[in-house]
Amino acid sequence: MILQGRRVVLPPEPVVHKRFEAHVQATPDAVAVFCAGQRLTYAELDAKANRFAHFLTARGHGRGAKVGVCLDYSIDMLVAILGTLKAGAAYVPFDPAYPAARLQLLLGQVPDLALIVASPATAGLVDSAAAEVVDLQELSDLLDGLPSIDPGVAVTGDDVCYAVFTSGSTGTPKLTAVRHEGWFNLMNWLELEYGLHSGSNNLVVSAFGFDLSQRSLLTPLFCGATQYLMESRNFDPLMAYRLLTNHEIRTVHCASSTLYLLVDWETARGGEVLTRLDYMLFGGEPLKFERIANWARREGNTCTLLHQYGVAECTDVATSYDLSQYRTGEQDIAPVGQPAYNTDIHLLDEQLRGVGRGESGEICISGAGVGAGYLNGTGPENEKFTTIEVEGVPLRLYRTGDRGHVTDAGELVVAGRMDAQVKVRGMRIDPADIERALGRLAGVREAAVVVTYNDFGEAELVAFIVPSGKELTEDDLRTRLLRVLPRNMVPARFVNVLRIPLSPHGKVDRAGLVDTCRNLYANSGTAA
Repeated sequence: MILQGRRVVLPPEPVVHKRFEAHVQATPDAVAVFCAGQRLTYAELDAKANRFAHFLTARGHGRGAKVGVCLDYSIDMLVAILGTLKAGAAYVPFDPAYPAARLQLLLGQVPDLALIVASPATAGLVDSAAAEVVDLQELSDLLDGLPSIDPGVAVTGDDVCYAVFTSGSTGTPKLTAVRHEGWFNLMNWLELEYGLHSGSNNLVVSAFGFDLSQRSLLTPLFCGATQYLMESRNFDPLMAYRLLTNHEIRTVHCASSTLYLLVDWETARGGEVLTRLDYMLFGGEPLKFERIANWARREGNTCTLLHQYGVAECTDVATSYDLSQYRTGEQDIAPVGQPAYNTDIHLLDEQLRGVGRGESGEICISGAGVGAGYLNGTGPENEKFTTIEVEGVPLRLYRTGDRGHVTDAGELVVAGRMDAQVKVRGMRIDPADIERALGRLAGVREAAVVVTYNDFGEAELVAFIVPSGKELTEDDLRTRLLRVLPRNMVPARFVNVLRIPLSPHGKVDRAGLVDTCRNLYANSGTAA
């Protein structure tokens, strides 16, 4: 079964920052970015980015180089990203919301990192890196003396524009690389398919390390609109809602869980800011439509909800579905729709043969969005990028590991993961990653992590701990894990057990642990 996206011709140089530069020429005085009361026009942002690009190329960090960015959301972040792209290099987000120990692990996964852009507030998180750490504010005098014109570096659609971390099936974070052509194709599709324009001002609400955040950061600049950034390292619903209330923001890209928080905030206050948006583009985890049903059906709500599906390895978004078409009585799971431009969805069996309409298969993606693979990757992860023949023509595709089917209406439905990975609050997580971190804590002899669901149907992690001595408290375990793992990877509950149950095959009996969770939640009066 193949779902084919519309074929749209891309320009000879499908490069995102070239579209930004076109807006610099056409509307130099338009506001490009707003953050913490500061505004920068397209011309001003372009000049700063050009100076940083010249700085990079003078250091030999041009085409093919990898530049780390460890900054809180700020104007400097956009300067660093655009400057890196203009130099022909690729940027790698190092999310300052992660603890230092986690960032140190990620730093070890990046081969040949050229340098890292940081600030006084974030430099300490990456000071263990072998690469040079630079601060744009400290370099301001040097940068002011560099040319403000474009450095003129030739960049092609095949070049890598950014690389983000995603948990691998081995439990080790992998760095997956995205090509300019795929990123351009994504934004071109969003602009043309949904009519985004110079008034489609955007607010970023997701964490910097999230693949979703990369298109959220650059799509407004691709369209000539204004990018609004929150002066907060972690998502703050109060600050987000205040910005949405006080500014002409028209679009928000977010994970489903963030959408729930924003809707809950609006519902509790009787507001209507979200209902007046043009688009909420969301996905990253199974949708619990009941969480937003009443708000979505509110009279006068003109916000279009786009339920989207994709993976970091294939430029974040592969399909999209307008939820106004969804009827809860007809389908248990809301579809994720049809493919983006120049993108195909394949439903394949274990032998990589196509399944029929309505039959379940592994979701595989081909087309412009398929990334460049895992940087410095070896082993089973790179095998997910493979080649099949379609009507005698070799076709490169990515095996997502997600299970799905196509409805009679031709819409893709994602039914779950085919492997051990789970999505919690929009981020793909491998429980083995958390188990390894737990196993390194003093007093922990063994650990197993499973996913359960709360009363609202949201995924939660529960850790079962076999202590090496006395029982360990939840507060102690949570505090110590927060030093080495991102908050979204820290389990919601910790349970001390005498042993981890095994299946007949000698593996961890995760199904049995989930049953144990149900009993625990039942006894405490909450759902599992």
